[in-house]
Amino acid sequence: MAQIDRRAIQGYGIGLRQMMELAGWNLAEQARQMLGGSVAGCTVVVLCGPGNNGGGGMVAARNLHGWGAQVQAVLTGPEDVLKSVLHRQWRILKRLGLAARAKTALGPGRPDLIIDAIFGYGFRGKPRPRAARWIEWANSQGCPVLALDLPSGLDATTGIPSTPCVRATVTLTLALPKTGLRARQAQDFVGVVFLADISVPPEVYRDLGFEVGAPFASDSIIRLEDSQER
Repeated sequence: MAQIDRRAIQGYGIGLRQMMELAGWNLAEQARQMLGGSVAGCTVVVLCGPGNNGGGGMVAARNLHGWGAQVQAVLTGPEDVLKSVLHRQWRILKRLGLAARAKTALGPGRPDLIIDAIFGYGFRGKPRPRAARWIEWANSQGCPVLALDLPSGLDATTGIPSTPCVRATVTLTLALPKTGLRARQAQDFVGVVFLADISVPPEVYRDLGFEVGAPFASDSIIRLEDSQER
């Protein structure tokens, strides 16, 4: 996926912001489906990491707010490390009043949905303490959790979960499935897995020696066939 992202950006001029917007839109749409088709009045907490995965969460937070949800977005890392594209997204949320100020916990009451956009496919090792606290918080709420790309704390390649690791109800992975999502040790963490389009042209895959067909010919979000309810 790292090679695919680089090829799309450098070879075809498809910007990170474009892919981030599509990822966030599809994430918000998946959230809407999990909430019964309407988010109006629903409480959604979006946990955003300081990397590109967090940017997708920020876009989703903005869209869900526009659709009528009560949204709180939490930045799980320091703001001063955000790169320009993410910093722009975070400034938007701050202007909209969606950026939660809490450091380790939110107000009373269980949210209707938690969106996990803390770590992406580049995660390795063990979450830092601040991110770990939010992962533990998400797992303790007893509400549905929607993970972007993969549950935070899960190695995208091996499927080995860290301690802690988000236990997702649904995972919305992007562009192509990650091998770790199918690993035996990942099965208690990934939930039902869906695949979302971020507009990677077939030429990008061909340049890297892959033929993937047209998986999104009928819908921009598809459920993977071997994904089971857990």
